[in-house]
Amino acid sequence: MRYWSLIFALAALFGVGAFAYAPFSADWWLPNPADSPGRAVSTSGREIDALFLIILWLTSAVFVGTQAALVWAQYRYADRLDAEGKPARPARYFHGSQRLEVVWTIIPAAILVFLALYQMETWANIKFRSAAPKTPPLAEVTGRQFQWVIKYPGPDGKLNTPDDLFTVNDLHLVKDKTALIHLKAADVIHSFFLPQMRIKQDAVPGMTIPVWFDCDRAGRYELACAELCGWGHYKMRGDVVVHETEAEFQAWQTAKLTEQGRSRLEPKGDDAEGGKP
Repeated sequence: MRYWSLIFALAALFGVGAFAYAPFSADWWLPNPADSPGRAVSTSGREIDALFLIILWLTSAVFVGTQAALVWAQYRYADRLDAEGKPARPARYFHGSQRLEVVWTIIPAAILVFLALYQMETWANIKFRSAAPKTPPLAEVTGRQFQWVIKYPGPDGKLNTPDDLFTVNDLHLVKDKTALIHLKAADVIHSFFLPQMRIKQDAVPGMTIPVWFDCDRAGRYELACAELCGWGHYKMRGDVVVHETEAEFQAWQTAKLTEQGRSRLEPKGDDAEGGKP
């Protein structure tokens, strides 16, 4: 029986090693740019990573404590037989311990309350609509089986007008500039997921959900659907391109508008006169 305690001890040591390794090589367990291990590329991403690490340290402490108690109990109370082949120490049974039950109920409850309060500010900054930036939306993103349809305002700067720019699975934004998108779903529930920026939000049919985020490193990142939405779910994988400057983003948008023939469309009505009556 004592051999089993050694096996459990090895498993515990492996788990402790994983806990110890994870904070110093975050790209091992969270997606990050290849040349920037351990670092998210957005402001909210770094706050979320910090919360992950707090939870990791708490759970690792509980894990180490319970595993140590388990291994010690297995080793200490392993079966031993006397000269007649009978248990040298017969088991004793008792009916619970109210004091112990109260302790192991209060401690986890206190930890959960602490986590709920500690993460509230981060959650509010990312999810509460009252915290949404007071800026025009960068784009409207609609999830449908099985692609992300992205609509940008055209030259008139407004969505849902004839000069809108459309792309599929291709989201562009500018570095160090908060991007606000309007998230929709055309058929079933999808989940808008930017792993390197730690952003994930369900897209629900019939709802327009504001989602905002930033990125402090130019480059190409992943856009995925994190909700199993049908047989072609795997196809909902796109790109997020972060431009270094606003001018670079405008140049890309102008080229795409020309490619789609949108630049030839003139704004109608008041928009054609620059908003004058």
